[in-house]
Amino acid sequence: MKRNVLYFIYGLGEGGAEHQMLQLAKRMKDSGGYRVHIACLLRTGDLLNEAEQLVGEEVPGFPITSFYNRSMFLQLLRFARYLREKKIDVVHAQDFYSNIFGMIGATLAGVPARIAFKGETDFSRTPGQRFAERCAFRLAHAVIANSEAVRKQMIREGVAPRKLITIYNGIDLQRVAPTLRARREEVLAGFGLPYESPRRFVTIVANIQHPVKDHPMFLRAARRVRGAIPDAAFVIAGQGQLKDSLQAYAAELGLTEDVFFIGRCNRVGDLLGISDVGVLSSKAEGFSNSILEYMAAVLPVVATDVGGAREVVIDGETGYLVPSGDDVAMAEQIISLLREPEKGRLMGERGRMVVAKKFSWEAQVTLLQGLYEQLLESERRGASEGISQASREGA
Repeated sequence: MKRNVLYFIYGLGEGGAEHQMLQLAKRMKDSGGYRVHIACLLRTGDLLNEAEQLVGEEVPGFPITSFYNRSMFLQLLRFARYLREKKIDVVHAQDFYSNIFGMIGATLAGVPARIAFKGETDFSRTPGQRFAERCAFRLAHAVIANSEAVRKQMIREGVAPRKLITIYNGIDLQRVAPTLRARREEVLAGFGLPYESPRRFVTIVANIQHPVKDHPMFLRAARRVRGAIPDAAFVIAGQGQLKDSLQAYAAELGLTEDVFFIGRCNRVGDLLGISDVGVLSSKAEGFSNSILEYMAAVLPVVATDVGGAREVVIDGETGYLVPSGDDVAMAEQIISLLREPEKGRLMGERGRMVVAKKFSWEAQVTLLQGLYEQLLESERRGASEGISQASREGA
């Protein structure tokens, strides 16, 4: 008999977490063992239609204005009723807000397997928010960390180790495959990038919605790189409210003709195919999807040493790790890769092998299916002792 699993997320805008959730839902559905459902707090975002086509039904929303008023109480009752009507066996939350709302609602509904998730290591949450999330983790049967760095931080914050399991993000290698039929000039023109004279492209794929991505550091490094490599150009792929201020900062640094803001990118493979180096400048991360994409696209990586970056980038072999905020170190490593393209090519090839071996969707889905079944079996036996040591080591 197929089990019903619900993937629950704040909203369905364009972002790494949202794409990860949709890919997971698709693969879990394709596996044939589960009926897949999706719900969100806010029925908004460019990926809403894709989500509804995937599950073949309307994606319900449970909008709240606060965790502390009447709307929270009423929406929790709606959510619990929805879970009972759909006979949901597994609620798998995907982010901070869905953790809190989802674990409370799933507990009210008596859902037998409740799974929370954490994918960040920054401390931007208020003390009250961190307390609320810890309470949600107590209601969960298991809490997934997307890197060892995140898991260790949660232990330091008081989350019971027996509940924690590390399951890395998966990546679809085909998503970053370039369109083979397209010529380089056509790809460049399609992104609005210069193609009349040869340029070498240093690319960052990250939303420009949150300061934690630290695009100003990337721009400072870009100015240093351009001073040493005159034909270098810099691509910022992503959208968000910080675009205007970043464009102004690029102009202040004298980079107007060298930095290209291309907005949301639906052709990641083509973009990375014309790039020479992939960069991450974040101040904090859980586990970066962009790093996986760079490596899968055979690009050398220069990334800040935050979150789980060290768990995927082998410093000096598949790329370089630099301290957060250190634009001098970042620029030096980018320059070295542009000056020695053969070294960069070899790093990229090693990186793709690492990703294919360790971060495939198949590995992620297998681990999650095992976790779901273990939790459901524990519930049937009346036990709630967390996940087994074997499962934790399997991650």
